[in-house]
Amino acid sequence: MTGLRLGPLLRYVDESSATVWIETSRPCAAEVRCADGSGGTARTFQIAGHHYALVEVTGLPSGTTTPYEVLLDGTRVWPPAEDEAFASLPPSVIATPGAEADAGVRVAFGSCRWASPPAGEPDPVGPDALHGLAARIAADPGGERPDVLLLLGDQVYADEVSDATRAYLAARRGLEDPPGDQVADYEEYTHLYYESWLDPLVRWLLSTVPTCMVFDDHDVIDDWNTSASWVADMRATSWWGERVRSGLMSYWVYQHLGNLSPRELEADPLYASVRERPDGTDVLRAFAAKAEADAASVRWSYRRDFGRVRLLMVDTRAARVLAEGERAMLDPSEAAWLREQALDERGAYDHLLIGTSLPWLLPHLVHDVEGWSSVLTRGDKGPRWARFGEWLRRAADLEHWAAFPGSFGELAEVIAEAGTGPDAPATVCVLSGDVHHAYVAEPSWGAEGRGRGSGGRRGRVRGPDARVVQLTCSPVHNSIPLSIRLGFRFGWSAVARGLGRVFARHGRSGRPPVKWRRTGGPWFGNQLMTLTMRGRSSVLRLEHAHTAKRPAPGTGAGQPGPGPEVRLRRVTETELSG
Repeated sequence: MTGLRLGPLLRYVDESSATVWIETSRPCAAEVRCADGSGGTARTFQIAGHHYALVEVTGLPSGTTTPYEVLLDGTRVWPPAEDEAFASLPPSVIATPGAEADAGVRVAFGSCRWASPPAGEPDPVGPDALHGLAARIAADPGGERPDVLLLLGDQVYADEVSDATRAYLAARRGLEDPPGDQVADYEEYTHLYYESWLDPLVRWLLSTVPTCMVFDDHDVIDDWNTSASWVADMRATSWWGERVRSGLMSYWVYQHLGNLSPRELEADPLYASVRERPDGTDVLRAFAAKAEADAASVRWSYRRDFGRVRLLMVDTRAARVLAEGERAMLDPSEAAWLREQALDERGAYDHLLIGTSLPWLLPHLVHDVEGWSSVLTRGDKGPRWARFGEWLRRAADLEHWAAFPGSFGELAEVIAEAGTGPDAPATVCVLSGDVHHAYVAEPSWGAEGRGRGSGGRRGRVRGPDARVVQLTCSPVHNSIPLSIRLGFRFGWSAVARGLGRVFARHGRSGRPPVKWRRTGGPWFGNQLMTLTMRGRSSVLRLEHAHTAKRPAPGTGAGQPGPGPEVRLRRVTETELSG
């Protein structure tokens, strides 16, 4: 009998259709069957001995919530009939948006999630925020739930594995040779996804709440694509080629495919090529090799429209230009795409969300040091300073938007242009993670907002009419060392801001094109942010995961397994626009 190895994951959803991703134990015909008679079928495709299907579900009525089940070769495999972990959980559903122009949209987001340990084992990094979200939805299936969950990077950690994965790697190949206790190939990547997504609560959550995903560095390796010399050093190793190809292959299968609409999937030649072959491994491997060698050969960024809300998920890892003197966060094609999508039919959306794993606005000291290091490594201060700048960049992870001053300014220009004029949206929100704390920062344009940073055009930049905010939220489930807490608290201080100016003057990097101030946070903990947008209004909520006593039997659905239950506790709620 064919089994369901992983999934289902509910990915793309619109008013009448959806896609559901699954991994199976062998080739088969996969079917998603909805309670109202709608559904879809697909044959599995094969990558490196693993079998997958992305089932397009059609005929869904708009504005409805429809339970569904998954069948493989005609046999029901979801919901699992004999698995006690799912016995207390409601059916998985597909909730389609309504056609009303003023229908609200609720977007939850965060990043950086280590896999939760098996039920009953202690959690070394505290309660998982996805557990808290799942428990709340399960306890009240008809109540509040996100219309979409944005996972903004580090869905798996290829370079920082759990003790259980380390034991798996040691049993498979030993850890004496590079890359040691990091994943080495596609098969080991599949293990990371199993560990992260087979967790019963997370598995159920991902089956019933649509997700949009984008990678960050740990999906491949820490500081991925920091600089040209970093890439050269990695390519000189014996193991990097297989690692990065496997990382991109697994990302395409497990994350990227589900980001695309059925229309985009139909037009994707790689997807067609993989599906029409008995084994698509070689085709996908060649694609990954080309993507690693030439960032402009593939676009991982994508756009999603949720009624009057536009989401642009931007690849800030693989799309970089790294040659010193030409460094850019986005290659020219990617930068042009972002501008085009932000400005396309501006009157068609009330809120613009720009999802980028790396924050645009950082604590001022961090911003100034990153800009300073970019000047040093470019060679403006001579070869010794250049070597020091590269060392500092790698040692301190100085590779956010601020480390690409021209790109920082270009994003400011796109935001200002998209947010200005009679058809401007009410809000422009930059959604980010990565830095293991949460905060809100707001930029301002004006007399001191000039140019585009180092080497950019000069001249006054008009501030936008929309309210612009940087919303940063991480981690969903990860460690928050004391050094991070102290460092970022200091980084936002007035003393740190003055220290940052010293670095900026030494590097002669010039003033950034916008000023900004922190208006919320910093908050530390495993957490999620949620934006609720209806018409021109937008409300931001931040919630922390915490443990609570398990409810008595018979008092409602809750978290399966022994131990305390994880819940989300509101930390703050703020109106961004009215």
